[in-house]
Amino acid sequence: MENTADVLLDKIAEHVKSMTKTETIIGEEFTMGAYKCKPVIKIGIGFGTGTGTGENQKGKGHGTGSGGGAGVGVFPVGFLITKGDEISFIPADNKKGLSSVIEKIPDLIDKAMDLKHSKEEKKSKEKEDK
Repeated sequence: MENTADVLLDKIAEHVKSMTKTETIIGEEFTMGAYKCKPVIKIGIGFGTGTGTGENQKGKGHGTGSGGGAGVGVFPVGFLITKGDEISFIPADNKKGLSSVIEKIPDLIDKAMDLKHSKEEKKSKEKEDK
């Protein structure tokens, strides 16, 4: 009986192991413009087995049995975003999303100012060329 439970537990563990490889937790990379994005997820796993033996209440027979099962829960965590040498993490949790946006405001202001300066320089250069 123990051998059956051990075999069953080994098969379940092997199946769960195959589902929880690195590629599952850090998903397939995709590109959005100049940004490369990798989704990050959290996986929760549970499994168990059981065995039993019993006698027929009428005294006619003996029985044994075993069973097992596993469950997997997958939850989005966020995205790893890269552009050139920069790497950032954007959480998928709405509670953290606002703070993530607030953290990025200084970068957005810098980029907006750089864009404004480059436009002003372009206009200045066009006036000089005329």
